[in-house]
Amino acid sequence: MCAVRSFPLALTARLAPVVVLATAGWALSSGPLAATPTAEKKASPDGGASPSAPATAAASRTYRASPAPCEGVTKKTVTSLVPGAKTAGKEIPSTDESLRRTCSWNALKEFDYRWLDISYEIKKSDETALAAYKQRTGEKSGGGKVPGLGDEAYSVVNLTTDDKQQTREGMVIVHASNALVVVTYNGSDFESKKAPGTDEINKGAIKAAKEGMAALEAAQ
Repeated sequence: MCAVRSFPLALTARLAPVVVLATAGWALSSGPLAATPTAEKKASPDGGASPSAPATAAASRTYRASPAPCEGVTKKTVTSLVPGAKTAGKEIPSTDESLRRTCSWNALKEFDYRWLDISYEIKKSDETALAAYKQRTGEKSGGGKVPGLGDEAYSVVNLTTDDKQQTREGMVIVHASNALVVVTYNGSDFESKKAPGTDEINKGAIKAAKEGMAALEAAQ
């Protein structure tokens, strides 16, 4: 029988879903404004378009709504990246599901802990999404571009140590037209106090992001 081990306070807190979801919420706090309603076209007396006709920019948006986030990553991938997690995932409540939806998976299998989440953010325009992408990637230095994913994508992996316990976290931010897809993937080993390798975390986050982007495209 394994001896009872004392986990570092900060990492123990990560195992509490409510606290962890709050942490995920912080990472996604720069949400979009409400979507601009589509203006109704009305014919003018001379047969031309009414002045309200040009106000239909929202109708040209590539992505109108987020897919079901917990279906953004396949069950096979969830099982591979988060051993022991319920593949159904847990969706984080949103005030406007047409603009942002997030799902998370986490599990502790023996002493090995993994956390994965995926977030879809639908912006009101391509310009708004691009500005948000630039802001996010500017705040996450040390990463690099991910070719062939969305219009552009960025991946970064960081290692933190708390009370000698390592945690390695990867993030992939994808910009596609007026949408962002953001994936976070991290892990720790509470027995060895070591973190998974950079390559493992980075590849896992990119794999989830690719599946998430495919789900976004399929939902339109």
